[in-house]
This record gives sequence, structure tokens and C-alpha cells, in this order.
Amino acid sequence: MKKKVVVAMSGGVDSSVAAHFLVEKGYEVVGLFMRLGNVEDDHCVNEKRATCCSEEDARDAAHVAASLNIPFYVINFEEEFNTIIEYFCKEYLEGKTPNPCITCNQKLKFGKFLKYAQYLDASYVATGHYARVERLNDRYVLKKGRDTKKDQSYVLFPLTQEQLAYALFPLGELTKYEVREMAEKLNLKTKHKPESQDICFVTGNRYSDLIAGRVGVQIGRGVVKDTDGNILGEHDGIHNFTIGQRKGLGIAFDKPRYVVDIDPVQSVVTIGTSEELLKDTFTVSDVNWIMFEGLDTELRANVKIRYQNDGSPATLSPLGQNRVKVVFDTPQRAITPGQAAVFYDRDLIVGGGWIERD
Repeated sequence: MKKKVVVAMSGGVDSSVAAHFLVEKGYEVVGLFMRLGNVEDDHCVNEKRATCCSEEDARDAAHVAASLNIPFYVINFEEEFNTIIEYFCKEYLEGKTPNPCITCNQKLKFGKFLKYAQYLDASYVATGHYARVERLNDRYVLKKGRDTKKDQSYVLFPLTQEQLAYALFPLGELTKYEVREMAEKLNLKTKHKPESQDICFVTGNRYSDLIAGRVGVQIGRGVVKDTDGNILGEHDGIHNFTIGQRKGLGIAFDKPRYVVDIDPVQSVVTIGTSEELLKDTFTVSDVNWIMFEGLDTELRANVKIRYQNDGSPATLSPLGQNRVKVVFDTPQRAITPGQAAVFYDRDLIVGGGWIERD
């Protein structure tokens, strides 16, 4: 009997080609589109094009499913999606810079979506991510995608062993060029569709407007200081800032200055030089270990502190309760609380967690 696979079809080219490959491999494929809100909602409309919950995306996904001759359904995830937006706003109010795409993968695509797939007696959940899952030494391991420029393993680090056991990433061995080429050959409706933006519920880059609109009553004014404690000016809310930010500081300097610290308790934003942005030590919490159950001794790894980052060699030291201290061999720029730190052994993810505030 054919194994059933439920594919998260977003209406983009990657998930469309992923569904095609699974059909070609002989799986019983079911396409699902996650409805994340009403198209009229502020959090669902992008100035360039509707994204996360657009009627266009749903139609495109349905068109591809029909061309592949697979069943297609739309399911409502609006309530769960709102919790991700709430998390996004809360993190900024705590002086952090969140990564909602990671949380979406954990809570939605391999959370409620997986439960729905299990309800349908599916053996797997598939997405269009560029990553690979393999079985190694009685554990499921997560590896980088073959396309190093497109690799998305970083945003999948929280997946547990149970979630990885259900995960299929059909594009893991392919490059983006090969995926586009396949979409052209198949004449899929999504073949020329552009990449979606990273944060699908933010209009343009104005995430501060979204936060102000949802939790404006919690936003307070504060001061901007230098690293010597001198007051340089005022700000309208710490949600307007992130570590490493240079533009939009509202203060003129003779030399480049950057946000080096955000204090959510005192509502203080600290500005410093490029050198003051460098650090070599930080703490990571809520670590999800993939290659083993836990860490009980020091470990060497290549650590990525943001998605667009090649990673740098570091030493990990266990702190208990799924926390580790990370010490880079050389200081790194803009280690940002709220972002993910993911630990690699060549192309294998050892584990990963969330960067804490000092």
C-alpha cells in the first residue's frame, strides 16, 4: 500500500515541486494550504503582494494540486498564527529580535499541521524546505540542504525526534536552479513566482507599525545613551531597535554608531562603536539537541547566530536545564538576543536554541 504524505502547499514554487517529486516517487500525496487569517487583516497584507493568507496563493496551490491530480484542502490556522504574532510583539517589547519563521515551523508546520496529518493517517509531512533528514545511530538527524546558498536547516533546528520522524524534505538534494527548471518543464502555475518575504505578516519592513497597532499601550518612551552612560537623546519605544542597527537612530554622529544594547526594564537603548558591537561569549536557552539527548561535557561546534551567517567555530559548555554557554574563538558582530544560535558539525545540526539577554 502506498504511504500517505501530507504536503504543506503554500502556493510557491518550492512546495509545488516538492509535491511533484513525491507523486513521482509513488506516494499517496495530499496537499494542504494553511489559511492563516482573512485577506483583509492588517497582518496578512503586503504592499508588494498578499502573502501568508492570500486568495492568490490558495488558488495557485489548488491549481498545482489539480495539475498533479492530488486532493487539496484548505485548513484554518488563524488562531495558532495569531499566537506567533503575539510572540513576535512580546519579544520586541523585551528588547529581543525574534525569528517568527522558526516558531512557525515548530508550532504550525510540524505542530498542528502534523497532528492534522496524523488524523489523516499520513506517514509523513512534507514541506519545500532545502534541508535533509536521515537516520543515524538510532536517531533522526537534520542536515543542511545540498544547495548551500539556499540551505534552510537553520530554521528547522527546534524539530524534535518525533517531528523529524514524520518530516520529508524532497528538495534537500536539489538546488534552487534545478527546482525552477523542473517547474518550467512541468509548466507549473507557480514556475515564475517570486520568493516570499521572510516575515509574511509584516507590511514591507515596517514591523514597528504592526507592534504599535497591536500592543501600543505597552510601549513607553525612553532614552538613548552611549556606553559611558551619557544621554544622547530620546526614543519612542525599544521596539524600534535591534542589536547591530545603524540606520534610524535619530541621532547624528561623526562616525558610524550602532545599537549595542537594549534594556527593556529601564527602556534604555545604548549606542556604541563597531568594536563595542563585538562579543565572544553568550548564553543559549531552550536548547533542542538533535544528535544526542543532552550535553554533559564541552563540545566544539560551528555556531550560526543568524540565518544569513556562515557560522564560526566555538566551544559549548553545558549549564543545565537545556542551557549552554557559547564561547567563540574570535569575537562576533551583533550577537542578538531572541535570535537562534544553531550548532553544526559540518553539515549536521547538533542542536540549537535561543540567544539570551545578558
